[in-house]
Amino acid sequence: MVRRKGLPQCGELIICKVARITQFAAWCKLEEYPEAEGMIHISEVAGKHVYDIRDFVKRDKQYVAKVIRIDYQKNIVNLSLKRVSVKEGKRKLNLFRKEQRAEKILEQVSKEIGKNLDQGYEEVGFLLQENFGRLFDAFERIKKSPHLLEELGVSKEWQSSLKKVLEKSFVEKEVTITAELDLKLYRGDGIDKIKELLIDLERESGASISYISAPKYRVEIRTKNPKDVEKRLFKRLENVVRKAEKLGGEGNYKL
Repeated sequence: MVRRKGLPQCGELIICKVARITQFAAWCKLEEYPEAEGMIHISEVAGKHVYDIRDFVKRDKQYVAKVIRIDYQKNIVNLSLKRVSVKEGKRKLNLFRKEQRAEKILEQVSKEIGKNLDQGYEEVGFLLQENFGRLFDAFERIKKSPHLLEELGVSKEWQSSLKKVLEKSFVEKEVTITAELDLKLYRGDGIDKIKELLIDLERESGASISYISAPKYRVEIRTKNPKDVEKRLFKRLENVVRKAEKLGGEGNYKL
C-alpha cells in the first residue's frame, strides 16, 4: 500500500476506499495515510440533493476525494467527492498508479539489502517524499542524478542498491510527439518557400516531417523527455507560422 507520513493537507486530493456506510456518511480508509480515517458526509457526495448515500458510494470501492477539513485530535479527515472534477480525478489516479509502481521498486530495493518495506519507508522512502514530493518523482531525479542520494545523507548501502535496481527497472520510455502543421503561401515561389521553412524546422528541432495533403504536414519527434521537447517544438512551430505570415501567407498547427 502506498503510504505517506502524517496526515494530508486541506485541499489535497487523496485515494480513499469505503469501509462502512451509515445513514448520513461513508467512512473510508485512506490508501496513502493509514494513520487517519476519512468521512464523506452525504452533503459532499454529489452536487444535488441526495436521498440515499448508497446510490452514490459503494463499500470496498475506491474513490478520489478532496480533503475539506481535518480533526487533528481524532485523526478524522472530512472528504468531498462533489468537489473533485473528472480531470482532477483522472490525474490523481494516474499519479497514484505511478506511486504504486515506485513503491514496488522501494520494496525490491529493501529486499536486496535484507529489509522489509516498512524499514524501506522509515530509512529512505519518507526522506525522498519530503524532498521530492513523491517517490516516483524522486526515482526519476535519482536515475538522472545519483549524487542526490549522497547529498541527502542516504547510507552507502541504500545508495548502491537503489542505483542498481533503478538502472534495471526504472527505464524511461521513448514516446512520439506529433503535430499537424498547416502552411499556405500566396505567391509564385510559395512551394519553394514552404520547403525552406520545413527544412529549417527539421534541422532546428530534430523532427521528421512528412506530407499529408495540401496544405497539411505531419511533424514527429521521438524522445524520452516529452515535456521539455514539447515546449521547444511549440516555440519552433510558432516561429514557422510567424515566418509564413511575414512572407504573405498563413499557418497554424495543433499538437
